[in-house]
Amino acid sequence: MSAHAQTPSPLQEWQYPGGVSLQKLFEPDHPEWQVILGAATEVEPVYDGSSAYRVVVGPVIDIRWRDVAFASVGEGLGVNLLSGEQYRAGVALGYDLGRRVSDDASHLEGLGNISAAPVVKAFASYIISKEFPLVVRADVRRIVGGSDGTIGDFELFMPLPGASRRLVVLAGPSITFANKRYTQGLFGVTEAQSLASGYPVFDTHAGTSAEGFGLSATHLVTDHWLINLNGAINRLRGSAADSPITQKATQRALALSAAYLW
Repeated sequence: MSAHAQTPSPLQEWQYPGGVSLQKLFEPDHPEWQVILGAATEVEPVYDGSSAYRVVVGPVIDIRWRDVAFASVGEGLGVNLLSGEQYRAGVALGYDLGRRVSDDASHLEGLGNISAAPVVKAFASYIISKEFPLVVRADVRRIVGGSDGTIGDFELFMPLPGASRRLVVLAGPSITFANKRYTQGLFGVTEAQSLASGYPVFDTHAGTSAEGFGLSATHLVTDHWLINLNGAINRLRGSAADSPITQKATQRALALSAAYLW
């Protein structure tokens, strides 16, 4: 559960829904409505590739109806078009926060702002088995405006041994892919930007843009109150890592939230 969604947090995409994909397999009598409201704080890089960090505070909102529709700060507004005990696939509408020069003028001056923009996402996940609950997940996100590109993830995660009704810890790796339009928008430097910023001209390419690992721990303090801790480390790859804009290729994030479950 994060204070906000997506860029520029290194949190893994699977960490936003967390263990939702496992609920139907392990809790078949799930309620028709599930509402979680609370607050979260997150320490994250100022922008992708930044060496500076900031603290963000925001709401936790996660509303789900059956296994069909959801509204979430992390996942956006979405529907599961296909769902069963071991699989889920659907679409969602979210947002990308973009990047402002004022976030870090000493490193972004002359590059121009990247405006916030809506994101259309398709996603799918599959659980190997109840005995071996490894979740295989993939998503593709199209940013409409702003950085105006396509980015996607392939991820694996599963509960760690010792899980109980009160405490669940999930962990797993991911790899991120991006097209040239996306990497050029965030990490490229045009001739005009080079003249304005002092950075050398840098042309990017499509391919893997990051690899990471995330851990999510949720503790149900009472039947209604819960605490969630999310941590992740992400390492930029390819053009993202080689860009003159990138100050540090290894990015980290830590988010803590407290919420009430209806």
